[in-house]
Amino acid sequence: MDSTSTSQTLRFPCQSCGAYLVFKPGTHHLTCEYCGADNVIEDSQETIQELDFEDFLAKSSPATETQQVAVVKCNACGAESSLKPGITSDNCPFCGSALVVGTGSLSTQLKPKSLLPFKIDQKTAFSKFKGWLSNLWFAPNDLVKFADNQERLSGMYIPYWTYDCETDSNYTGQRGDYYYVTETVMVNENGKMVEKRQQVRKIRWSYASGQVHNSFDDLLVEGTTSLPEDYLRALEPWALDQLVPFDERFLSGFRTETYHVDVKQGFEEAKQIMDGPIRATVCQDIGGDEQQITSLSPKYKQITFKHILLPIWLSAYRYNGKVYRFMINGSTGEVQGERPYSAWKIFLAIVFGLAIIILLVVLFGGKQQ
Repeated sequence: MDSTSTSQTLRFPCQSCGAYLVFKPGTHHLTCEYCGADNVIEDSQETIQELDFEDFLAKSSPATETQQVAVVKCNACGAESSLKPGITSDNCPFCGSALVVGTGSLSTQLKPKSLLPFKIDQKTAFSKFKGWLSNLWFAPNDLVKFADNQERLSGMYIPYWTYDCETDSNYTGQRGDYYYVTETVMVNENGKMVEKRQQVRKIRWSYASGQVHNSFDDLLVEGTTSLPEDYLRALEPWALDQLVPFDERFLSGFRTETYHVDVKQGFEEAKQIMDGPIRATVCQDIGGDEQQITSLSPKYKQITFKHILLPIWLSAYRYNGKVYRFMINGSTGEVQGERPYSAWKIFLAIVFGLAIIILLVVLFGGKQQ
């Protein structure tokens, strides 16, 4: 592909003292950690453009801009992510394993068109994480100690795809309309079976066919396989109306994961997401009281896409050989995570509960005598 740019370790010098800057969440500033100066990220006048999906696949999109990103790959889970400037050793934010920084490489990726900057800083994210953790019953003591270190949270930009699409779907099916008939039935009254006349609902089925149209805008599909899909989706909604044109300065001080799900694979996932709304529209078009869909043939048209980055505070904890991950939406503060249970705490709780029951039985039993 043409128009390839190289993105090595991101370093932006302070205009006041020359030290390296980091993006300050919730602002449009790069902040110097040494002199405290704010270096403004000017608002971009660039329009966030959608790319034509069919054209991209057919022509390998020679005009599409790509970039080479310096990444380090985790040998344990396979995740590929960038490192902060000056870091020579680190743990994988996705599984907690030690990273061998010397195995870093360059990965050629489609350049993101836009991103959602971090709004929540590490301190605020850590406070939300502690609040979430305090509500977990039977959490291992090791997890409580693990969560005492604010640096356990890594700010990560996670790759996503968005798709716009128009669909026309031909269908065949059955329409069910309720009607009622009076029938004699046997019912139990005071221990005796007696005959009763009552209304019984029936369904009259009739053939149905037709075509429905659906429009989809900014269908969101994860470009990562490193994090559990159900927890990622639980972090939604994302304020996609607040996306800004891609600017590497927003990435300074944070890490970025490269996508493992390409644009073609992502659209297959988008089809699965579209299936529910399409079927709902078909059922509405069939009408009646109940509907059955026999066949459904969607045609996808005017497909466009864009590659975006979304902000997540992430931490990974190992317990009894299993990895548990905690995620915080870097824009809204929504917390999701996998939680371990301490078998020892559960055992003690059961023993304590049984002891209380035995004590109550002894006390009340003694009074009755």
